[in-house]
Amino acid sequence: MNQVTSNPSRDNTVSAKNLAESQIHLLNVVSSHRFRNNEGLNNEVPFHICPFEPEISTDMMQAVKQLRNELADRSVGVLEINLYDMVIEILKKEGDWEWLIDNETTLSRGELIEELQGILDTESVLIPAIVKTMDAASYDVIFITGVGEVFPYIRSHNILNNLQKVAKEQPTLMFFPGKYQHSLASGASLRLFDKLTDDKYYRAFNILDRAN
Repeated sequence: MNQVTSNPSRDNTVSAKNLAESQIHLLNVVSSHRFRNNEGLNNEVPFHICPFEPEISTDMMQAVKQLRNELADRSVGVLEINLYDMVIEILKKEGDWEWLIDNETTLSRGELIEELQGILDTESVLIPAIVKTMDAASYDVIFITGVGEVFPYIRSHNILNNLQKVAKEQPTLMFFPGKYQHSLASGASLRLFDKLTDDKYYRAFNILDRAN
């Protein structure tokens, strides 16, 4: 039986109104054996999106921290990959951080984005850094956070497209500030901040639609 089913009684985006309910739902789903064993996915990659309204970003990050602690109490190990923290770590390691700080005010927005995209290529730089982090840790599920902070020089769909080649064993859950929309006409799209369509990505499941 397919465990990923639509739940019409539940909103498919976390908001201030349903945050408490969503926290309970996330804890129940992520701690379940079926979720951690990638059951009921019809052979799809074990990628999930937790979309939330950008206005509650601070509360959502606190909720993620609380979720990690509650999962630890249930002996579920979480590897959190904060893309913003990883970007800073890479820039400092490569010696680019100080240069960017010194030149940030003299570069146009387009030039700054181009510089960062050149330094932080998803396939050749970010994914190897993520894989290195994965190899050094023991975990049951991966959380990806910091998505909004690294836009537009890192795009969510690029991360997911490249990560699906190397993260096939344990489930991955991306916390996304915006909407993850599905329609028969246009397929699935990630709408960052509910305004910017971060291109198409079809293979992830909305974890809020997943049955407990």
